[in-house]
Amino acid sequence: MSIEEKASTSRARSFRGPFRRLLGDRKGATAIEFAILALPFFIVVFASIETFVAFAGEQLLANATDTLARKIRTGEITFNQGKPTDVTEAQFRQAFCDEIAIMMTCSTTEATEPTKLYLDVREIADLGDFPDAVPRVGSDLDTSGFQFAPGGPRDFTMVRAYYRWEVITDLVRPYVTKLRAAGDSMPRDYLMVATATFRNEDY
Repeated sequence: MSIEEKASTSRARSFRGPFRRLLGDRKGATAIEFAILALPFFIVVFASIETFVAFAGEQLLANATDTLARKIRTGEITFNQGKPTDVTEAQFRQAFCDEIAIMMTCSTTEATEPTKLYLDVREIADLGDFPDAVPRVGSDLDTSGFQFAPGGPRDFTMVRAYYRWEVITDLVRPYVTKLRAAGDSMPRDYLMVATATFRNEDY
């Protein structure tokens, strides 16, 4: 082998040496792997937390609906019947807010000016008239037909509660929100719905 060939071989080996050492060096590998996986990992974590908390909120809303519906059914809460148990719509809404206060905070004006909690309480004359769909206008909740008219003794009554649950994590908001107010480019709220239908007792 000539001197030139030996020099060329030596240069090739000296080049491959650091390259091999670079490929074999594992220092900082954990930090690089974490940087690559951090975003999808936190998306999964936040989505799981959002789902868990929202599920707990839905259960709380359903329990509150059942509790207030039971009071209407048994005559503990009445409306416009000239009895000591009569309540106004604002008083009923405040009682509902008190039931969900552990997780869902009502504003100081929520009882008279709904912004998150919407209640539809009405007497149903015909069993075929029970609504089976969420009223919507466009991509938002339609509250124009909501009432507060619980029935009297032996009347069929429906109590339906809607709550705008605000999703905190921006990364998962587009995938779990269902309400888009007029003018909003991005849905912000997850709509929770709880319904109780029953026949009032002969109190």
